[in-house]
Amino acid sequence: MIRVFEVRVVDEDGSQLGVMRTADAMRLAQERGLDLVEVAPLASPPVARLLDFGQYKYELTKREKEAKRKQRSVTFKEVRIKPKIGVGDFDTKVRRAIEFLEEGDRVKIAVQFRGRELTHPQIGRDLLDKFAEQIKEHGVVERPPLLEGKSMHISVASTHKPKVHEPTPSAAAKAHARTADEEPGPDEASGRADEASAKIEAAQEASSEETPAVPAPPRPEPETGAASTGV
Repeated sequence: MIRVFEVRVVDEDGSQLGVMRTADAMRLAQERGLDLVEVAPLASPPVARLLDFGQYKYELTKREKEAKRKQRSVTFKEVRIKPKIGVGDFDTKVRRAIEFLEEGDRVKIAVQFRGRELTHPQIGRDLLDKFAEQIKEHGVVERPPLLEGKSMHISVASTHKPKVHEPTPSAAAKAHARTADEEPGPDEASGRADEASAKIEAAQEASSEETPAVPAPPRPEPETGAASTGV
């Protein structure tokens, strides 16, 4: 499927074999029991490599799965504060925002106004400036304080690399995983079955002994009298 006339060939070990005709490169690959794979089609001339294409596809798929497993999407977290927030609560909110930023997430810090507090937006702006000053080592403010409706907020981007969380084993695997000593062997299972059968037979015998036998009703005798006739 390589349509160009000539390619720059790279050996399976990564050494350069120079520029040669595509037909010659394909013949060389066949002699070595390998495939000719175009790895840089935009180069001049295009670069082709001698390799096992099946093994190459397998390793490529494996690397993609590994990268997908380790990647972590950046989420957007929000921290809300009030204009009349206390010093202790303010410090707690700051620590919480730093935790989000250390995880690599973006954080939105919003000041919620109520009633007449909207007439003093400068209080919220000062709080956000103070907040941004305390988290500046962990994030960068993307936009200045902006009043929208009854809240004023800023957006902070993390300066930390997103942490990779290894996947935990599924709960189903834990539920079905049993140790060797918990699993009964064939002799133990057979013994349990025999013991259960013996208990059932003993219960049936005890039931038959305790229940009195009911006598059969007497058979009625034929009536004799004038109405009976004989032959």
